[in-house]
Formats: sequence, C-alpha cells, structure tokens
Amino acid sequence: MLKITYYGHAFFQIEGPQGTILLDPYITGNPAVSSKPEDFRPNAILVTHGHGDHLGDAVPISIRSGAPVVAPYELATFCQRQGASVHPMHIGGRHEFPFGHVKLTIAHHGSAVVDAKNILYTGSPCGFLYETDGKTIYHAGDTGLFYDMKLIGESGIDVAMIPVGDNFTMGVDDALKAVDFLRPKIVIPMHFDTFDLIKTDLQPFISGIKKKRGVKARLMGINDHFTL
Repeated sequence: MLKITYYGHAFFQIEGPQGTILLDPYITGNPAVSSKPEDFRPNAILVTHGHGDHLGDAVPISIRSGAPVVAPYELATFCQRQGASVHPMHIGGRHEFPFGHVKLTIAHHGSAVVDAKNILYTGSPCGFLYETDGKTIYHAGDTGLFYDMKLIGESGIDVAMIPVGDNFTMGVDDALKAVDFLRPKIVIPMHFDTFDLIKTDLQPFISGIKKKRGVKARLMGINDHFTL
C-alpha cells in the first residue's frame, strides 16, 4: 500500500513498504506549504529540473538526511557540488533502487538554477516513472503536451501527476489531451494557483475527466493524502 501526500505546486511525498521518496520538494518560499525541510527524512529525492520551484529544498534535505538526489546528470552534478548525495541519471534510463524502479522520461521545458545575477543551465528537464509495490506513478514535471505521452501510457499508469496551470506548462485543454494519451487510472492536477500567473479554474478539467471512461480526477488540497 502506498500513501501519496501533496504539499502544493509539484511537491509530493510517496511512502510505501520499500521506502519514502520526495518529488520536487519546493518548501522554502512556497506560500502554500507550512512544513519545514527538516520535517522530511526520505530515502530519495527525485527532482525534475533546476528551477527553484522544483529543485526547492532538495539539497539541504539531502545533506541532512543522506538521501540521494535522483536527477538528470547535469542537475545531479550541480547538487553534488552543493554537498548533496546524488544518483545521476538521464532520459530513457531506468535504475532499480531499494525503494523501487525509477525511469526518466522526456519533458518539454527548461532547466536552470537562476539567481539575481546568473543563470546556470542544468541540462534537460525530465519526468519520472516510479514503480514500487506493484504500482506505477508518473510525475510529468513541468512540460508542454507531447505525443510520446502515448508511449509513456503504455507502461500502465496507476497515478499521473500532470501540470495544468498554463503559461509555463500545459493548460487545462492540453492536460485533458495528455490524459487521453496517458490513460491513467487516477490523474492529479498540479502546478496551478501557486502564483498569479498560474491561477487556474479547474472545473473544466474536472468536468472533462468525468467524460473519460476509466479515469478519475483527484483534486488534492495542501497536506491532503490518500492510499493506493
């Protein structure tokens, strides 16, 4: 049995019999999150790309807990240079960890660490296919719609976490097309409402999912969780 908890934006925790992972742990600076980085002791931290609202607190959590940051090679190297433990991967690669199998998928976006003076590019962004306890979970990261989602869907996805906030990622219309390609059993919308630019009316998305046979939408509030 897996417990999936949502902490806002694109940040999820998945707890299962093989271990606990964090996905895109954006805590510091996230207006929706009341938790603190020190509240988390994962077995691994999966990061889709280098933007601050996804890399988030991965490095300090790794330093404190010893959990590796699993990320595309260039981003993993950046994290390692900040003191984090890392496991570098790249698009299409799959690895068996004690906590489950992880495979990196493409994502159409950017990846960079941006501060007040510099932009440090951190390679390709990615999505993750995470297999554990007989379940397959897809975290799309930040992405636009792409037709190869049909291939990703052939993995047999139990839960898909997809962005719907538009402007930087897919909006509602494209997200509904993505669900047609992926055909998950459950879809969780993410990456919306955190900032004014991605304020989103989710009712059209929920209504659209209701018309799709075999797919259920789960709209999660902050700190909301469910078991799978």
